[in-house]
Amino acid sequence: MTTVTIDSEIRSGFGYWLASCWNMIRFELVNMRAFLSMAMVIQILMGGGMAYMYGFYFGNVPDAVKTFIVTGIPALALIPVGFVLVPNAIMDHKIRDTYDFVWSLPVPRMASATATFILFTILAIPGTVASLLIAHIHYAIPLDISWSVLPAMLLTSLMATSVGFAFAHAIPEPRITNLITNLIVFLVLLFSPIVVQIDRFPGWWATVHRVLPFYHMANVIRASLSTGLANSVGTSWLILAIWTALSWALAAWVVGRRR
Repeated sequence: MTTVTIDSEIRSGFGYWLASCWNMIRFELVNMRAFLSMAMVIQILMGGGMAYMYGFYFGNVPDAVKTFIVTGIPALALIPVGFVLVPNAIMDHKIRDTYDFVWSLPVPRMASATATFILFTILAIPGTVASLLIAHIHYAIPLDISWSVLPAMLLTSLMATSVGFAFAHAIPEPRITNLITNLIVFLVLLFSPIVVQIDRFPGWWATVHRVLPFYHMANVIRASLSTGLANSVGTSWLILAIWTALSWALAAWVVGRRR
């Protein structure tokens, strides 16, 4: 396994924490370069590919429906990164018995966790944009892009990465983590209001999705790409922020209790 040399001298302070975070970003980039390349391919296949597939399912639909589908594709493309690929990367460390090695590196543990958040959050954006462009070209509908598109994508990407990181670390058994990631993909593809309006779902299931993050991911991105298709956007921002904060709290607890 290729490594990045990290100064083992014991230090403290915010400057040392930032340097440690940067070193861990470099470490992850070097050791997961092939994995990260595959992640972008999977994003494009899931986002752009599903854009084509939904066209087969829905057939000839009004422009408003096409816009709804296209503006939901970025959220769909972010799902495999945060909820599947991040947990898989952690499971890979556990399976290859390198998990304890990563925690033994002479850096603050939350600096290591933050490096993962930053790395996957940023690297998820290019594949997401590519999926959006594919869907936009396929359906040939105009988008009303606002300034909020970047913070919307960053928050949704960070939230997904944070949740995936937290539950993958909190669950000791990799096979259980794998089952959960498969369940999430199944749930999102078939039973989530990302490219289908939430009012088409049964009332009880719509209520569940107003607590889960998937609908809110699509809602904040849709609001930044269109006009009049997203409702209660402020609530969606709040829900996503809460999911992110809870994930960070769980991650900090898991990281802090390791010896």
